[in-house]
Amino acid sequence: MIAYETRFGTIGLSNEYFSKLIGRAVTSCFGVVGMVPHGGKQKVLGLISKKDRLDTGVVVKGDASSVTVDLHIVVSYGMNINAIAKSITHKVKYTVYEATGIKVTKVTIRVDGIKD
Repeated sequence: MIAYETRFGTIGLSNEYFSKLIGRAVTSCFGVVGMVPHGGKQKVLGLISKKDRLDTGVVVKGDASSVTVDLHIVVSYGMNINAIAKSITHKVKYTVYEATGIKVTKVTIRVDGIKD
């Protein structure tokens, strides 16, 4: 949970909120086929529930001043991975800043698969 003080009180943002916000932004990028579960909790939830979850493959760390994001994605075959990564990085930074006012200092993208 990331919490910060404003003149109106304390605002708390959960990691689940960030994961779903970022997951929606990443899956809307051209060339991204899907997300890959990372970590024990995500893998177990993926086995239990067969539907796609927005927070799959997203790991967010940080505090109220800045956050870092790790992504595990699957891309389309024949696509320029460098261009996809730049697009994802830009969109994640923009989306998080516009929604929360918190800067994303680092986006790490791991391509865990290529799909036809």
